[in-house]
Parts: sequence; C-alpha cells; structure tokens
Amino acid sequence: MSPIQRKLLMVTVIGAAIMELIDISIVNVALSHMSGNLGATIEDTSWVITSYAIANVIIIPITSFLTANLGRRNYYIGSIVLFTFCSFMCGNAENIWVLVFFRFLQGIGGGALLSVSQAVMFELFPKEKQGMAAALFGIGVFIGPTIGPTLGGFITENYSWPWIFYINIPLGAVTAILCYFLLTEPAIKPKVAAVDWTGIALLSIGVGTLQTVLERGQTEDWFATGYITLFTVIAIISLTAFIFWELHIPNPVVNLRVLKSKTLSISAILTFVTGLGMFTSIFLTPVIAQRLLGFTPTESGLLLLPGAILALFALMFSGKLLQKGVSPIYIIAFGFFMFMYFNWCMSRINPDVSAATISLNLVFRAIGMACLTVPLTSLAVSSLEPKDIPQGAALNNMMRQLGGSFGISLVNTYTARRFALHRVDLITNITATNPQTLSRLQGYTGYFQTKGAGLIEAKQKAMALIDMSVVKQSALLSYLDAFLLIGLLFAFTLPLLLFVIRRTKGPVVVVSDH
Repeated sequence: MSPIQRKLLMVTVIGAAIMELIDISIVNVALSHMSGNLGATIEDTSWVITSYAIANVIIIPITSFLTANLGRRNYYIGSIVLFTFCSFMCGNAENIWVLVFFRFLQGIGGGALLSVSQAVMFELFPKEKQGMAAALFGIGVFIGPTIGPTLGGFITENYSWPWIFYINIPLGAVTAILCYFLLTEPAIKPKVAAVDWTGIALLSIGVGTLQTVLERGQTEDWFATGYITLFTVIAIISLTAFIFWELHIPNPVVNLRVLKSKTLSISAILTFVTGLGMFTSIFLTPVIAQRLLGFTPTESGLLLLPGAILALFALMFSGKLLQKGVSPIYIIAFGFFMFMYFNWCMSRINPDVSAATISLNLVFRAIGMACLTVPLTSLAVSSLEPKDIPQGAALNNMMRQLGGSFGISLVNTYTARRFALHRVDLITNITATNPQTLSRLQGYTGYFQTKGAGLIEAKQKAMALIDMSVVKQSALLSYLDAFLLIGLLFAFTLPLLLFVIRRTKGPVVVVSDH
C-alpha cells in the first residue's frame, strides 16, 4: 500500500468511527421535533435513542467473533452498507415504531465502525508509533459524541430532523467504496470457531432487556411498571446463564476468562465510570443550557467546541507519553482529577452563569476525557496474552457503553428525586409572613396590572410566575447535585489504581480497542 493509500484509508476508518459516534447523540436535540412530526409521545420517541444504544452494546462484545467468522473486510463493508441503508430508512420513517426498528438495525451496523476501525488504524502504524495511532483514533472517539448535539441542533433548526440521518448517506457510500478498494484482511487471520448461537442469544436477550430497564426505568416509574419488572428478571436470568455458559464451553462468543486478569477487571470498572461521566456530562450540560439558561440547541452545542479543540492536542500528547513508556496509570489519575474538578465547578454555577464560564469548565472535562480514552485501553490489556487482547479490549469497550447507559438512568432518577426535595425546601420559605415573598408578589401583581389585568387575575399570574421560578431553581439545584454525585463517583473509584501499579511498570504497548 502506497503512503497516499495508507493515509486515505486512515482518514476513511476514522471518519467511519466518527460517523457512528455522532449518531449516538445527534438525535438528542431533535426528539421534540420527531415527536410532533410523527404524532408520538416524547416517551415513545425516546426509544429512538434507546434502540440504538441497545444494538451497540449487544454487537460490541461479539465484534471479534463476527470478524473472525465473516472476514474483516466483508463484515466491515457490510456493516457500513447496513448503517447507511438504515440511515435512509430512518429519515423516511412515517411512524415512530418504523423509525425505532431501523434505528436498532443502524446500531447493529454501527457497532463494527468503532471496533474494526481502530483495529485497522493500528495495522497502519508500526509498533513504535502505536501511541500516535491510538491518539489519532481517540480524536474520533472523543469528537463524535461531543459534536453530535451541535450538529443535530444546527440541522434541526435550519432544515428538518430527517436530515440528521440523510447526512450519513453520502458519507457511508464514499466510505464503503473506499474500503472496497483499500481495505484488506489482516496479515494474521483470527481462527474461525464454531458459532456459539446460545451465547449470542443469551447475551442479546440479557443486554437488550438490561439496557431497556436502564434507559426506561425512570420514565416508567421503575418497578411500578410491569414490563420493567419482567425485563429486570429476564436480564438477571439471561446474564447469569450467559456467564455460566461462556465459562464452560471451549469456544465462547465472549471469552470471560480474560477477566481473571486483575488489571483488566479494575480497568473495566474505571472505564465504566469514565463512560458514565462522559455521557452524563454531554446529557446534563445541554439540558441546563437550553431549559434553564435559554440557549438554542446550536448555542448549547457550541459550548463544547473550545474543549473539543484543546482535547485534540491532549489526545496527541497522551499518545506520545504512552509511546515513550510513561505508565498509563499516571495519565489516568490526572484525567480523573481533571474530571473531578470539572464536576465540582459545574456543581457551583448559578442562573447568571455566562457561556464563557461553562465553556471553560468544559475544557477541564475535555482534557480529562482525553487523558482517559487511550490510557484506559492500554491499561486494560497490559497484562493479557496477545491472543486475548481483542476480547479484553471489546469487554472494556462494552463497559464504557454500559457506563453511559447506567449514568443517564442514574442521573434521571437522582435529579427527579432531588428536584422534589429542593422544591419542598423552597416552597416552605414562600409564606405570607416572608417579607421577600410579599415584596416579589406585590411587584409581579403591579406589573400584570399595568398590562391590563384585574387584581385577581394579576395575583394569579404573579403566583404562577413565582411557582415557575421555584420550578426553575429546583431543577437547577438538582442538576448541580448530579454533577457533584458524578464527581464523587470518580473520587471513590480512583484509589483502585493503587491495586495495579506494580503490574504496569515499564513501557506499555498501546493496542487495538476492539
């Protein structure tokens, strides 16, 4: 392969990964538009997000298995074609459940675009430059979910929601054509094993029901809803059976035996928390900006831009540090501290906070995430045998996705309960004997009277305005509590690094995250 072909293939696979990751978050700001256009409730429309997440989590851990049995080139190009076709069908959906169905299939196709893309990237670099390959790919991993809301907001505001899917069509077509001419099979082909259909079925059912519970639990009032209770039982039984089955057959679809490695197990926990922080911060920040601060979707997305730009340099720097033999533990610890500081800063904002302040806070988040994306994968597989590295990295990838799903569910539940608590606390101070309450009530009443309202109507509108202020303040306080909770989770899990320090002395080889 000529240097030009190598660079072209590099850009192609990174672009494919970014396209897949953008689609994780691009629909978030368009849900209300979809709901109105398709005549569905916002709860039903949120399945557009849930179905994609479920498909991703199911397909990621079995990517290595599918690559070995179908051939990397066939599987990758086929996944691109499936992703592109389903993007077209999503844009043309005439009802919500058709959209959800093709969104699920789009997630199945998208699973390979992340895992296989990185495997290809590492083949394009010699071993001494693997750190740089990891950093370049980390750019896509970081940028995709970050610019998704910005791009989705811009498209929704200026065009229409189907175009958030249609933009994938030319990109997917070009990617598939380039891969057809440039992509080859790996030099060392993985061994083809018998198809573990039982394992695939148990994993799909278990992860699918678990994801549904995590994504929909708060909306459906958790176990007060019959299907949430049923899905919880099914998830527990299926995943327990899956673990037992995979540990007792010779060719499992997911080799859980690699979790005997203490380093991998601890890294998986840290990756879970990292995924939780990465996805919840992207979820919480636009919510605060749009619902409480009055930003447009595009303005909310632009808040993330300065941090994303600086993160590119941080990713490259972390890759060079790994390449020079710096232990990933030190980089991970720094990333955790940066993320804890970001959450602490966000937990102290007020309704008068400026866009510049939020953007500055997000810079700390971006640098922290840049220091976690590549080093965590390196740490996860640092103690594995070469043959176990792909499976270990795939499990680590799945933990990041599960962390994100669990985090969104945790934040939704926690903020709902904290909102109720803060609302009660604020209302207790709104009494007829409180001078500030009386002064504000009189001021609002007088204002509405100047607009032509009668005394009784003016008082009713004044009380409604005060109640609106209470709701807004309660919501803000609950979101700030969520940021603080996430920061504490990072702080509580950071000491786990102490248990793997002795295992990672010396240079660490950066490997494929698939």
